[in-house]
Parts: sequence; structure tokens; C-alpha cells
Amino acid sequence: MTASLPPSSAETSEAKAPFAETSEAEALFRFETGAPEAVRSALGVSAARIGDAVVLSMRNDPTRFWSKALGFGRTAPVTSEVIAEVCAFYRAEGTPQAVLQLAPSVIPEDWSDICAREGITGGSTWVKLVGDVDEVVARADARDRKRADGLRVAAVEPSDARRWAAVMLKAFGMPEEHFLEMVAASATARDWAPHAAWLDGELVGTGTLYRSGDTAQMFSGAVLPHARNRGGQTELLAARARAAAALGCRLIVAETGAETDGTHNSSLHNMLRLGFTVAYERRNWLWQPQG
Repeated sequence: MTASLPPSSAETSEAKAPFAETSEAEALFRFETGAPEAVRSALGVSAARIGDAVVLSMRNDPTRFWSKALGFGRTAPVTSEVIAEVCAFYRAEGTPQAVLQLAPSVIPEDWSDICAREGITGGSTWVKLVGDVDEVVARADARDRKRADGLRVAAVEPSDARRWAAVMLKAFGMPEEHFLEMVAASATARDWAPHAAWLDGELVGTGTLYRSGDTAQMFSGAVLPHARNRGGQTELLAARARAAAALGCRLIVAETGAETDGTHNSSLHNMLRLGFTVAYERRNWLWQPQG
């Protein structure tokens, strides 16, 4: 799946890849390391910067989602030595499983040899999308755009941080123990712009935004099952795009699962309708300790 970025931009998708990878890497780094110290200790959170990659470990993560290495190849080529150091970090931390995420343009020629040596296997594929803030806001505010059915989207007040965190975790099927405090901490942290969707007074959807320079990273957009198919996710995207504009951001970055034969990803199509374009597809590479 490929698509060109808005013709108004002189930059290519490849040129925007470092910004897109940086945005996601720094957002995830802040999200995990910004948790209270007691939560980090309970979950076994540790972080490192190896080469130009952000390497995150959550040793006691029952979901096995949060241990990730990403942001590779932004300033220097990815080498076998860098990947070996990343894997050594995970072994030293006792991490049961981690995902390495590399933009296709930075994967080295000897990648298959590196994978065989380090015990890395290919997993699912994500789509990396980039949007011009002005374009996304213009589409979001277009008079002919269909609005959400009965939903209200607004910025999250500090008093609602824990409720917002609980809904996010429920929507993604994650437990509340320890994670609720981690998610809630981001709601009041600097450079984050959390938003919520409400239906008849019930908080039913979540999404946040992380600002890194003039780039905004979409994060954790989700709506509870009973409130879906009302346009809530699109309204959450639209509200966060307006927040990005207010923060002076120029680009918005997002990720979602790639469609395979016979599947339909509503999140992907919602973003495309708002003017996001596909920069590239990125494979998730799974590392597990050998032996």
C-alpha cells in the first residue's frame, strides 16, 4: 500500500520518515517513563538509547505490548552491532519478548543474517501515516463532512484523568492494575493533549496527542464497543488535529494495522478520509530470548 503525500509539500514520504519515526519513538518513551516510580518498579520498566533508537523494556507486562525498540536509522545506519546491543539490553533486563520496529528504508542488507543470529522473527505489519495539519483540519471542519451521531468530544480535564485512563485500557483490552496510573499520568503531563468522547454523559472514547517539535503524534485512539459506528473515532482525530494546529505543529503522524486480504481497518480509512496519506508499511519484528 502506497500513497503520495499532499502535493503542496515539497518533502517526500521518505524524507518525512525520520520525523515520523522520531515522533512515535519519543511519544512512547515519554508515555512509559513518565509513569510514577512505584508503577515503573512494579512493571519492571527500563529504557535506553542505543544508537539513535529508543529501547523500552517492561519486564512484568502481562500484555507483552510495551517492550519496544523503535526510532532506528534516523541519524546513522542500522548495523548488526546496534541490533546486538539492543538484544543484549533485553536479555540483561530479563524481558520475555520485545518488538523491534524499523522503517523499511533503514533495514540493512544483512537483516536476514542478523535475525537468524539474534532470534528475531517477522510479525504483523503496521501502516505509518503522515498528515499535513492544515489539510487535516480543513477536512475535519468541512461543512459536508458527516458529524458524529450523539457523541461529544472535548479535551480531558485533570479530574477525569483516571476515568479516561480506565476507558482507554478497557477499549484496548488491557488490565487496570499499574497501567491505570501510567496512562493517567500522561493526561496531565507536558506536551500531551488528551481528548475524550462522551455519549449521554458516559466517557466512551479516548485519544491523545504528543507534541515533538512541530510534529504531533496521534496516540491511543479507541472507542468502547457499544459506542462504535457513530463517528467517534473520526471526531477524536479531528479534535486532536485542531489541538495540533493550536500547538503550532505542521505534521501529524499516526499508525494503524495494515489491511490483509479479506480484512477492513476502519481506523485506516477514517484517517485517509481526513487527509492522512500512507508513508510506508512497517513490519513488526519479534525478539524472544533464545535457549
